[in-house]
Amino acid sequence: MSFGKFLLKRSLQGIVVIWGVVTVLFGLRAITPGDPVNLIVDPAVDQATRDRIREELGLDQPIYVQYLDYLQGLLVGDLGYSYQASRPVSTMVIERIPATLELAIAATIIALVIAIPLGVISGTRRNEPADYGATTFSLIGISTPNFWLGIMLILLLGVQFDLFPTGRRPVAFHAALWTFLTTFYVGDLLTWLRHIILPAVTLGTYFTALITRLTRSGMLDEYGKPYVTATEAKGIPRVLVRYKHVLRNTMIPIITVLGLQLGTLLGGAVITETVFSWPGLGLRLISAIHNLDWPLIQGIIIFIGVGYVVINIGVDAVYAKLNPRVIDE
Repeated sequence: MSFGKFLLKRSLQGIVVIWGVVTVLFGLRAITPGDPVNLIVDPAVDQATRDRIREELGLDQPIYVQYLDYLQGLLVGDLGYSYQASRPVSTMVIERIPATLELAIAATIIALVIAIPLGVISGTRRNEPADYGATTFSLIGISTPNFWLGIMLILLLGVQFDLFPTGRRPVAFHAALWTFLTTFYVGDLLTWLRHIILPAVTLGTYFTALITRLTRSGMLDEYGKPYVTATEAKGIPRVLVRYKHVLRNTMIPIITVLGLQLGTLLGGAVITETVFSWPGLGLRLISAIHNLDWPLIQGIIIFIGVGYVVINIGVDAVYAKLNPRVIDE
């Protein structure tokens, strides 16, 4: 199978997954008890007005007609309209994307910077104190709930020692970066950095622990292969063997997990954004759930689902380039 056919196959599978997400969400909305009109108008409004609003929204149509209309709108980028906020859902989703992406990317960077060196040290010093320390750290990181860690960091580093802000995002990264590039003023960048450290550490802890364990196991697995012994027998320095050959081969599964976890971080940011009042998609989703704003709930979850699928297709493409054998599997 050629790379193009492989990519087409993965894309078609992704479309099916997205369609499944859309269908499940629409079904949940349809079976949810209550009249959507009650969320739009005052309970005291007369029945004639209610019927008119229901007709304008298409709620008087059969469920399959409503479903097809919704799919048709999605195909042209129309995620619906939030009558509670009196705004298009697409606008409400797009304006919160930068904050969520900033948090997810920052968490990923922190995870990689800490996890890969820690995993390399653990894998090359097996059964030594450094290995025990890295293993213990990864076990604690995987076992610690994000919401608890976030609260503890706020109480300890935000309240007790007053080292970092406890929430909010006073300035966006792109705005701070533009200010720096145009005026060389670094204050906004530092403000952004101070506000994102605690949320990013909270969100990236599990990811850090996972990559540490994956790097360690990959290093140990590669060290047990004959090519390492043969390479060292040729007199090549052990450090060069470690980083040029062993770590390079270990990075292939790490790249796969990196893509999968980046998609997971987009959805997993819901709890972290709520704890730190970070104005991203997660915080807006929680607010929409509280208000039973179904068009907004659907729009956010569909965006997260599409993001997850796109990231997975990208990871599959990179993995296929690094290891062409997977194309024929």
